[in-house]
Amino acid sequence: MAPLGKEVEKPETPRGVFATTHWSVVLAAGNSESPPAAEALEQLCRTYWYPLYAYVRRRGYSVEDAQDLTQEFFARVMKKGSFGLANPARGKFRTFLLHSLQNFLANDWKSAQRLKRGGGTPCLSLDVADAERRYANEPAAMLTPERAYEKRWALTLLEGVLVNLQQEYAQAGNGRVFEELADLLWGKDTSRSYAHIGEHLGMTEGATRGAMHRLRERFRERLRAEVAQTVADFREVDDELRHLIAVVGRRA
Repeated sequence: MAPLGKEVEKPETPRGVFATTHWSVVLAAGNSESPPAAEALEQLCRTYWYPLYAYVRRRGYSVEDAQDLTQEFFARVMKKGSFGLANPARGKFRTFLLHSLQNFLANDWKSAQRLKRGGGTPCLSLDVADAERRYANEPAAMLTPERAYEKRWALTLLEGVLVNLQQEYAQAGNGRVFEELADLLWGKDTSRSYAHIGEHLGMTEGATRGAMHRLRERFRERLRAEVAQTVADFREVDDELRHLIAVVGRRA
């Protein structure tokens, strides 16, 4: 077990993480049947499909229709030869998915409604039942479908980063440090001081502040790396980060 509060050994960051991302692989593949592009697209879709489901529900579709539409949409997006639909000028996977879904709902909803539930083989194994439970717990704020999608996208990304960071700390034997300090990452209100947190961890106030600094730094690194996977050009990372942080803080 690593000593409490000591620096967590960082897993090696893949070389070229900003030069070659999942999304840039998809864009570069164009209309080819590139296995790497298909795998990259599937990984991104598995991570970020729920915001699309929430968008469809916010558009007023029933639970069953939203489940069918989401599955059929991904069946079409994942179909070989569909990568040419991506527009490098838009650059962001987040934007591509939403625009593609909007076009799908506008042009193909009649044929999609004729689908028999369970009549096809889903391209992704999506837990649509869990999706509806998650949607039922969404805040009742009067968000437009587009803003609901944006917010859920940002929260999905952040939640994934936090889960991975928690696992990283737990594997290094610093799970308690993460649990005690995680709420401070986004300035969440807390009545506990660093001295108080340090008492729980058996650390001095100074050591606790140092642990917090290292946690924030590692969180930023993981957040940037995750955002980089969803843009085509590393120069877009900072703008995308600012956008996502603003969306999370937006009330409506």
